[in-house]
Amino acid sequence: MNWLRKLFQFREQTQGDVVKPFLDHLEDLRWTAIKMAVSLASGMGLAFLFVNDISRIVRQPLEQIQGNQPLITLGVTDAFMISLQLAFYAGIILSFPFLLYFLAEFVLPALTTKERRILVPSITAGFLLFGAGAFVSYSYVLPATLSWFSDYAKSMGMDPRWQARDYFGFVTHLTIACGLLCELPVGVLGLAALQMVTYPMLAKTRPYAITAILVLVAVISPTPDPFTFIALAVPVVAIYELCIWIVWAMDRRRAREAASQIRTLD
Repeated sequence: MNWLRKLFQFREQTQGDVVKPFLDHLEDLRWTAIKMAVSLASGMGLAFLFVNDISRIVRQPLEQIQGNQPLITLGVTDAFMISLQLAFYAGIILSFPFLLYFLAEFVLPALTTKERRILVPSITAGFLLFGAGAFVSYSYVLPATLSWFSDYAKSMGMDPRWQARDYFGFVTHLTIACGLLCELPVGVLGLAALQMVTYPMLAKTRPYAITAILVLVAVISPTPDPFTFIALAVPVVAIYELCIWIVWAMDRRRAREAASQIRTLD
């Protein structure tokens, strides 16, 4: 059990104020990368054993629209490559707690106490928000998007029988995109907690931030159609606007606390 204890042992605590030699940092980084790679490979291997069940889950939104109509494969290796793709994404999910632990093992000793207090809740909130975004995408955004594309193809006199490679790629990319876009509050509120951004700053740069969000959505959107773009962009812009007002409340509370301390000193 000594190897297991060593595997999950944090680096030497430095509180961010003790500088280690550069080569020591490289050695820590090397072992962190190795442990994360092994964790991911193990998660992928385990997911590959259940790839048929994962495939059925991913096909459920399509079956709600088109019934049990099978997907089409044109390439000889398409089925196997799709299985590897599904195992990769599922492996990330399965190994995420270990990836998170090993990353924290490397990063936390170099942070100050204040940064640690903010980082751990931010990571937890980020994981929960990513899961919530992926769930909303799978349960609501994905069925609505597939239904719209299917109905549009039928209105054009076409038979919407999609290739398996295109369908699985679309589903995974859309789900991951929604999950990543829901990470926006973590970044904004984390910077606000560190007092790196304030409400006046966010309010003044709102037009530029919204433009950047729209560009980001256009880049990570799985398809260039306007329906998917709107379905992703509108919720993200609304989330960003909510973050601005949460920062406003944080600034007001911080100002009240500062005023209270001044009165106490007087």
